Amino acid sequence: MGNLLILSTAFFCLCLFVALLYVLYKYWWVPHRVQFIMNSQGIRGPPYEFIHGNNKEALQMQKEASSKPMALTHDIFPRVMPYDYSCIKKYGKNYLSWNGVRAQLVITDPELVKEVLKNSEKAFSKPKPLYFFKKLLGDTIPTINSEKWARHRKLANHAFHGESLKNMIPAMIASVGTMLEKWKDKEGKEMEVFQEFRFLTSEVTSRTAFGSSYLEGEKIFDMLTKLTLIIGRNFYKANIPIIGEEKVMTGEVDSFGHDFLGLLVNAYHDPDEKNRLSIQDVVAIYTDWQDKARAEVVEVFGNQNPNSEGITKLKTITMIINETLRLYPPINSVVRKAVRDVQLGNLVLPNCLDLNIRFIALHHDPALWGDDVHLFKPERFAEGIAKATNNNAVAFMPFGMGHRSCVGMSFSITETKIALSMILQRYTFTLSPTYVHAPLPNLSLKPQHGLHLLFHSLD
Repeated sequence: MGNLLILSTAFFCLCLFVALLYVLYKYWWVPHRVQFIMNSQGIRGPPYEFIHGNNKEALQMQKEASSKPMALTHDIFPRVMPYDYSCIKKYGKNYLSWNGVRAQLVITDPELVKEVLKNSEKAFSKPKPLYFFKKLLGDTIPTINSEKWARHRKLANHAFHGESLKNMIPAMIASVGTMLEKWKDKEGKEMEVFQEFRFLTSEVTSRTAFGSSYLEGEKIFDMLTKLTLIIGRNFYKANIPIIGEEKVMTGEVDSFGHDFLGLLVNAYHDPDEKNRLSIQDVVAIYTDWQDKARAEVVEVFGNQNPNSEGITKLKTITMIINETLRLYPPINSVVRKAVRDVQLGNLVLPNCLDLNIRFIALHHDPALWGDDVHLFKPERFAEGIAKATNNNAVAFMPFGMGHRSCVGMSFSITETKIALSMILQRYTFTLSPTYVHAPLPNLSLKPQHGLHLLFHSLD
């Protein structure tokens, strides 16, 4: 009996020793080794902190930025991604960061970005999705790789292009018509249109993909919205055994079950008058481009519903959409993983390194777009995207680039053109004086406190 107790104790101690070695290897040795390798090649960044990496500081800066609105300017990078903005200012276009124990090379150098996304040597793949992403998206194009991805992508390409997309246009028109019918009782009143357009997108998806209305699948869409909020809250939490990132930071346990909807409904209006707009300021915002777009819609469609042939002729609206996507890219970044030791430019990357490409940094880079980079100037795109970017494809990537770019791009652009055309045929609109400018990243870029507009019927 005594020998059995001794053996059991020895086995327990051995297991504990092996577990300790594993923790030290994964959470101390590997990060410091990667940090040494990258530092020796001139890549700097904030130092690795045990277990949580740089997430503690990043989360704190994000909370501070989202706690107050910003002035009515399109220079949104410092608010949307304050940690990355400060690191680029301090360490340069490419720097080493830490998402928990995962090393990330954040790159905003156009040539390196191009090399990663083209992936001509198959050296960079999508990393394994986080648990919450997997729950939200399942086995779909954004989360899968290899042959399964190729099959899904081929099917999606067929569904969202050519004749298939053309056949979806009547359903899109019907969905926009349903939305505008509800607006008739709100003419001259303030409307929060972010939710209106979220419902519209859900309605279009329901009609085109499932042949039903949004109301029939309302519970599913609401559940997806809630899960999206949960993912956003957990983005900076380290995935480690037993210990959660927020416990490491504060010693508190976070509950997902009772308060995440507060993020959506907690409308905040800063009492500081400097952050508010006067009626005169509101009325003057880009009404010239609204008039140009309306004139184009009337010229192409008259008072009839949009059609596939006319949609391709909407040059002014295309310019406006592209400039909006440049200033407010729906997705701020994309991550790739080095699948082996690989050379990128003059750098040699270890195979345990993630590469984080910040689209928003490229879209707001004065070196790529000029000193007026933060101004809304749709005329940049008057001669097309290639001319606007000086044939630099990575300067404008609202839907990504390369073979893994967003398959729904044409679908989204078509839906947007139809919605804008039908609205412009019926209404003029301006920002409401109650609007608070506060773009917020939560998987995709959203207005933190909604988008409040005033609509006036042309009739």
